[in-house]
Amino acid sequence: MTIPPETLDLVQRLLAYEAVPGESSVPTESATLRVYEKLRRHLCALAGVAGFQLLASRALTLAKSEAPSLSAVQVTPDGSLQGLRELDRTDNDQTEEEGAIFIARLLGLLLIFIGEALTMRLMQDVWPDAAFDDMQFGGGRKA
Repeated sequence: MTIPPETLDLVQRLLAYEAVPGESSVPTESATLRVYEKLRRHLCALAGVAGFQLLASRALTLAKSEAPSLSAVQVTPDGSLQGLRELDRTDNDQTEEEGAIFIARLLGLLLIFIGEALTMRLMQDVWPDAAFDDMQFGGGRKA
């Protein structure tokens, strides 16, 4: 199952948005981890910790088939990621690419379970300053 280009585009936008240094001089976490943690906080409030942990675990399982180094990463019972920081220290470029695959799988599951409208609403809630108005999923085009 391939990741739709629209989902990859959204992931790349999110990662680029989170990669821009804010008020701190140097980000201490990868953009993948910052995106994940923001999603985790919001989705745990909506689906509960157990619900989010199951969703993230499934996304990670799907991503591992495309990104083998993610086999060192685990979703903990509270939904946080264990092992991604260590990967980030070994090969930053590969970790970013594989992190993007993982986030794309997570968003893909959200699109399946809650649909495009609610997924985009969630993105706007989590990243209110980012522009998602031109995003369209399902092969359709926005007028």
